[in-house]
Amino acid sequence: MTRKERYQEFVAYFSKHQPQAETELNYSNPFELLVAVVLSAQCTDVRINKVTPKLFEDFPTPEHLASTHFDELFPYIRSVSYPNNKTKHLIGLGKMLVEDFNSEVPETIADLQKLPGVGRKTANVITSVVWNQPSMAVDTHVFRVSKRLGLVNQNASTPLAVEKQLVSHLSKDVIPLAHHWLILHGRYTCLARKPKCEACNITHFCRYFEKEQGIQR
Repeated sequence: MTRKERYQEFVAYFSKHQPQAETELNYSNPFELLVAVVLSAQCTDVRINKVTPKLFEDFPTPEHLASTHFDELFPYIRSVSYPNNKTKHLIGLGKMLVEDFNSEVPETIADLQKLPGVGRKTANVITSVVWNQPSMAVDTHVFRVSKRLGLVNQNASTPLAVEKQLVSHLSKDVIPLAHHWLILHGRYTCLARKPKCEACNITHFCRYFEKEQGIQR
């Protein structure tokens, strides 16, 4: 099976079965999503969704984050991964949004990456989810699943390399959805240590399954 055919099968299947795929982080505006995504680095969405309701209630705007201090904010997020760094990032993020962006979440990857705690992956999530731009955020799930399916080269060794290959093969209108398709498939079916191939509905175009089963297509 050619790579082009794998992409065709990938888009066809998920367009039919998950046409409305979206983030599992809970948020009600771009600022809340930005905060949630920063907190979610190396942490689960389930944990973040337990933390953010009270956080958003008491710190609903960039101004609230900008005017707080470490000892006040830390208890709200102490249960997430790397709470010390993330507390500092959120305070700095709030200040920069207020001072440099009129308290608005930026719309470009370049501007988003200026914010503390915001790398390319987070910036891609925000531009994709909030502004529906053709941005592909590559987390561990996207990295793993795209390789297993055969959508990208096995020697693509960095998230950026995987991102470039994915966006070069997908139409712009599909990219924001494909990001979620890959994440959700990796989160619930194509697990890192023990993929649930027996329960997977896309083994018919999966390179990993072909290799494991010795199938030649």
